[in-house]
Amino acid sequence: MVNTNDFKTGMTIEYEGNIYSVIEFQHVKPGKGGAFVRTRLRNLRTGAVIDKTFNAGVNIDQAQIDKNQMQYLYANGDTHVFMNNDTFEQIEIHKSQIENELYYLTEGMVINIISYEHEILGLELPDKVTLEVVETAGGAKGNTASNATKEALTNTGLRLLVPLFIQTGEKIVVSTSTGKYDTRAK
Repeated sequence: MVNTNDFKTGMTIEYEGNIYSVIEFQHVKPGKGGAFVRTRLRNLRTGAVIDKTFNAGVNIDQAQIDKNQMQYLYANGDTHVFMNNDTFEQIEIHKSQIENELYYLTEGMVINIISYEHEILGLELPDKVTLEVVETAGGAKGNTASNATKEALTNTGLRLLVPLFIQTGEKIVVSTSTGKYDTRAK
């Protein structure tokens, strides 16, 4: 159990049969009435974000989330296979559970698998990943406007805007939180 007065960003709680991660919280003490805690919570099963207000001092069940470091091996139809490098245990995750994350996964990448009581909730990706550009249009000659971009397709299927100087075959660094081009890979 955790008291609502002890909420911290990133803490996981179990509430009304769902598992939530605290995105933000604010303690409010109005001039009249009791204090309360205003929170923004992300459902770890669905990804939905809700706003919820709790009375101050109320106890809520804390969810124990496990993070296991695993290596992405390969896709097998609609499932994706991951392996624990310590025990060599392999698990399969269906494509529907990790649709967005698949745009940033490359074979051999080591990531964290997030689970709650043997239920796999998703993946925790690094902040930035290196991907290869497999298709992009050539830059228009004479187009030197600042921040001019063009569309590119990466080896994972991610479509994003890149600067005009990026060519097919180059490696680029992409932010996993925004899905945007960050820099050219070294």
